[in-house]
Amino acid sequence: MKVYFFATCLGGIAYSDTCVNAIKLLQNAGAEVIFKKDQTCCGQPSYNSGYYEDTKKIALHNISLFDKPYPIIIPSGSCAGVMKVDYLELFASDGEYNKVEEFCSRVYELSDFLVKELKVQYEDKGEKTKVTWHSNCHALRVCKSIESSKKLIQQLKNVELIELEREEECCGFGGTFSIKEPDISNAMVLEKIEDIKSRNVEYLISADAGCLMNISGAMKKNGINVKPVHLYDFIINRVNL
Repeated sequence: MKVYFFATCLGGIAYSDTCVNAIKLLQNAGAEVIFKKDQTCCGQPSYNSGYYEDTKKIALHNISLFDKPYPIIIPSGSCAGVMKVDYLELFASDGEYNKVEEFCSRVYELSDFLVKELKVQYEDKGEKTKVTWHSNCHALRVCKSIESSKKLIQQLKNVELIELEREEECCGFGGTFSIKEPDISNAMVLEKIEDIKSRNVEYLISADAGCLMNISGAMKKNGINVKPVHLYDFIINRVNL
C-alpha cells in the first residue's frame, strides 16, 4: 500500500524525530511511504484567525500536491481535523467542492489508520509503567481520533493508562490563542498540569506536538517530574522497531 505522509509544521520544526518514528510505524505495518518535499502548513492558523481566502489557497496547494489516490497520513489530530473536516466547510459553497471532498476522504490521523486500516497489534517489550493521556481539542471534537490513539496504548501490556479527571479540557495552547491571550492560556495550562500531577504517573502522552510543547514547558517551569512524550515516540520505544 502506498501512502502520503504529511509532517505538519511543528513536525518539521520541532518534532522531526517523531515524524521519522511515525514513518517507521507505517513502514513496519507494510506501507510504502511517500514524502512530498513541497508540503507546507495545513492552513489551521489562518483558518482559525478568519483568513478564509488565504486558507483556501493553502488547501488547494495541498490538494494539488497529494494528487494520487493514496491515503494521506498525518501524525496530528489537529491538522488531520482541518484537512479532513474543516476543508469541507471552507469549500461548502465553492465550485471546487467535489475535488476537496475526494481529498478529505483520503485523510487519516495516524492512529486511526494504524488501528482501523492496517489493524496493527503491538508486543510490548518495555518495563511496567504508568501513563496518563491528554486529548487534543481538534483530535477529540473534529478528527475524532482519540479512541484509536488510546487503543494503541492499551495494546501495551506493561503500560497502565490512568485517565485524567479533566481530560477533555483544553491545555491553553490553541495555536494563535496562546499568543493572543497569554494570561488565559497560562491559567489553563496550570490547571492541566495540576490534573497531570495528581495522577502520579511516569509519562504524559499526547498525539499533538503543539499541546506537548505547551504542557511540557509549563511542567518544566513548575518543577513537575512527569515525562512528556509524543504517542508515536512512546510506541516506538516500547516495541523496539
